Amino acid sequence: MMERGAQQFLEGLLLEMEPALDSMRGFMDQMGPALADLMGQIEDWSVYEAPEILPNGDIIIRRKPEKEPEPELQPQIDL
Repeated sequence: MMERGAQQFLEGLLLEMEPALDSMRGFMDQMGPALADLMGQIEDWSVYEAPEILPNGDIIIRRKPEKEPEPELQPQIDL
């Protein structure tokens, strides 16, 4: 009885999620090739900030500011 109840719950959940999954499939069909191309062009994701979504829907991915190299310390010689 518990097994059947769990099965019915999962079937109902799948029916509820089906429209969202179909929408996601459509998005991936349209955007998948473009995202794959973008992934191939960017060599090191660690040099970029997290994506920012603007109010108009545009997505901006900014490059992190470059750190200035620290000056090398000259060895001190105590006489």
